[in-house]
Amino acid sequence: MSRAVVVMLLLLAVVSAGCADQKEKYCDAVKEHQQELGEVLGEGGPTALLDALPIFRDLADDAPQDLRDEWRAVIGALEGLESALDDAGVDAATYDRDQPPADVTAAEQDKIDAAALELTSPQTVQALEGVRQQALDVCGTPLQL
Repeated sequence: MSRAVVVMLLLLAVVSAGCADQKEKYCDAVKEHQQELGEVLGEGGPTALLDALPIFRDLADDAPQDLRDEWRAVIGALEGLESALDDAGVDAATYDRDQPPADVTAAEQDKIDAAALELTSPQTVQALEGVRQQALDVCGTPLQL
């Protein structure tokens, strides 16, 4: 066997081991956060997904490369809503789209509406489904998303 082939096989083994380690690390994080995430999302309410954002960020940090785009989509949509609400100076728990506070401008309301719609966009829904399915298929752990 040539030296180049041996080097390529060693590199492949190292990369494969790194991928396996990353998936194991991610699966450990999924299992670690499963109950807490279930509780946060199970409580429901208008802020459930925003309340889960720190957990999502932690899971994304440990996600394998093939799942990072999905996590970016989910977290990006949530951060967009969080930012729109913060910019308007409103509390997500009490914000009523049909009766916004008097000091919320039409532009701020439009920004909040657009960010909320992004959460239900096909891309975000598909990303959430991909994250959920990956946790179940690869980690054997259901995430209630």
